[in-house]
Amino acid sequence: MFDFLTALLGEHSLYLMFISAFLSATVLPGNSEIVFLALSAKIQIIANHYFSPAIMQLILAATFGNTLGSLTTYWLGRWLPFPEIKPDQQRKVRWILAKFSRYGAILLLFSWLPVLGDLMCAVAGWLRLNVWQTLIYMLIGKGLRYLFLLSMVIGYTFWA
Repeated sequence: MFDFLTALLGEHSLYLMFISAFLSATVLPGNSEIVFLALSAKIQIIANHYFSPAIMQLILAATFGNTLGSLTTYWLGRWLPFPEIKPDQQRKVRWILAKFSRYGAILLLFSWLPVLGDLMCAVAGWLRLNVWQTLIYMLIGKGLRYLFLLSMVIGYTFWA
């Protein structure tokens, strides 16, 4: 399956990686992990070098695409009106607000988490957290996620 995917992507692989990462960070499905793993494995096999320029470009495309997608969710959260909170939701909402008031934008290091990460980005926008701090923590968290995925590929190709 990965060979089919990488053959399909061909010379436009970085663009498609960026788009997939962007969509994955919004509420739309993008499956950037699958695309990243397939492309990095293919590059790893062809280049036979762990940190080739092609791998670095792939990491940058994935990280920037995913970060911009999360920043889009942040801005959507910023434009949301203050919702009416139902009594059964008050405990959860208080918990989320308490965590953000205690830790602030640093929580966005975990914005790569499925579903919860999207919610965190929207809540950060809704709470009007500093956009620059938000951007930095999102960028760091998402970059570390793709480096972790790359380490899985390197480990697999090293032991295979």
